Amino acid sequence: MPTLKAVIPRSTLAIPVVALIFYGFASVYGLNHASIASPVGLLLATALLPILIGTVFAAVHHAEVIALRIGEPYGTLVLTIAVTIIEVGLIVSVTSGGASLPALARDTVFSVIMIVGNGLVGLCILLGGFRYSEQGFRVSGANAYLVVLIVLATLTLILPNFIQARPGPFYSSSQLVFVALITLALYGGFLYIQTVRNRDYFLVLDTEGADASPYLPRNRAVTVSATILILSLGVVILLSKMFAAVVHIGTSLVDAPEAVVGVIVALLILSPESVAAVRAARRDQLQKSLNLALGSSLATISLTVPAVAALHLWLQRDLVLGLDGEDTVLLMLTAIVSLLTFGTGRTNILYGFVHLVIFAVFIFLVFVP
Repeated sequence: MPTLKAVIPRSTLAIPVVALIFYGFASVYGLNHASIASPVGLLLATALLPILIGTVFAAVHHAEVIALRIGEPYGTLVLTIAVTIIEVGLIVSVTSGGASLPALARDTVFSVIMIVGNGLVGLCILLGGFRYSEQGFRVSGANAYLVVLIVLATLTLILPNFIQARPGPFYSSSQLVFVALITLALYGGFLYIQTVRNRDYFLVLDTEGADASPYLPRNRAVTVSATILILSLGVVILLSKMFAAVVHIGTSLVDAPEAVVGVIVALLILSPESVAAVRAARRDQLQKSLNLALGSSLATISLTVPAVAALHLWLQRDLVLGLDGEDTVLLMLTAIVSLLTFGTGRTNILYGFVHLVIFAVFIFLVFVP
């Protein structure tokens, strides 16, 4: 029987506490354009990112412990809501931290799609292909992810450019409310299919060497995880203010495009699930890898867009959603290639390499638009 220490490693307990202490010290010192040039300020700015990433990993781990205990479909909701709180907190902090970035939500959502749909998926398929030549997965599950992702991406990132109510990449207030509700409805329908109606679409294939039966955490472990999860989410939101200041300073110093901030935020929130997805692919569990990768991107769009839309409506700010021309081409190319990649139920290194090429083009165009 696994002990509490085995279910909840000490590192996931210590990191949020260390992060809280770091926040207190950094708050007293203050991180701004002037202080960051000093040795202490530079040290604090350098330490901020790994501490923030560690806290995000801790939050996701404790959300997974709770999810394992309460089962589906509520377990999936706990995990997705935790990740959404982190993402929305980062977006709000960056946009309210002195930087005028009305398109940050759009850039972050688009970056999530490109990072997951090309970077992460391509890496998982490539690593699995090198190790096992070919890997299999359930076409029905992959198609379920793709059909919802393509519709959501089109409604939130492409359609705003062609709306007559307002010129530019915007929805009117009533349209934004409608799209937010439709987004939530689509995700609710997908969750019903994934966790209740057609769970077999997403189960690990018999040939993948399924994991051993998961240990069901006891109430004590769940209580500890719930406490640390709340602490971790709170600390992430606090640190995101400092993260916003450091990102603003860094991007202004190197004169980086605004879209770079969206990529940074997306990489930060996707890091825990990305590590788990790559590990699953290396263990010849491509179905599990796809569930983690595609599921994280679907949850990001489905919950982040309504949350950010509600915030912008409350603050009476414009929310830029429509993509530029080159990004629209990349999004459509990703959708077409993904349909081909996941159309047969088998993958090899060629598919992974093609997705990574598209990802490389995306990263290059972020810095050289």
